[in-house]
Amino acid sequence: MPTLYTMPGTCSLSPNIAVAWLDAPVEIRNIPYGDQKKEYYLAINSRGQVPALRFEDGDVLTEAAAILAWLGATHGKESHAPGSRLGRKEAEALAYMTSEVHAAYGGHFNTQKFAESAAAQEEVKRKTYEKLAAHYERLNGVLNENGGEWYLGQRSFADTFLYVLTRWIEKTPLSIGDYPALKAFRARMEADEGVKHALARQAMEPIG
Repeated sequence: MPTLYTMPGTCSLSPNIAVAWLDAPVEIRNIPYGDQKKEYYLAINSRGQVPALRFEDGDVLTEAAAILAWLGATHGKESHAPGSRLGRKEAEALAYMTSEVHAAYGGHFNTQKFAESAAAQEEVKRKTYEKLAAHYERLNGVLNENGGEWYLGQRSFADTFLYVLTRWIEKTPLSIGDYPALKAFRARMEADEGVKHALARQAMEPIG
């Protein structure tokens, strides 16, 4: 059975939820913060990041979008197939969320990597929150355009990563209240049994 390595508070919650939704035969191993830099985990993922999906033959798959693609292809329904409309849109949405929105959080989580002086770091943060505000406006708009319940109009793995982003906003000066569709979406997700199960496995609590 493959093992998915997760850590509290991280985007590894996204594939964790997908595993719960699919009832996929994947073991979840939630490691404490800090263990990602320990020797045993660096032997699994030398970059010291989660998520990582380790297969029985020792092969390791990293990056949330790649793991979600594998889960969909291996355990998902036809709607997850790359040839289906939902599958194509799901891949597009996840590429945006993981490569643009997630990346924009670098200026928040790792400000010191972008600037040295306190003044420069404050400027980095200001620009970061401006960029994130634009991303959340876009996410809120797409969700509204597609009916408000699911990001793509029907449930997909894009919703698992969007949920992570609606949690992370609480770490910033931005307010989820400025994005009503996202706020309602987060509340619905936290009422979902699969999401509850994934949160418990990752030693996390609902926000609402």
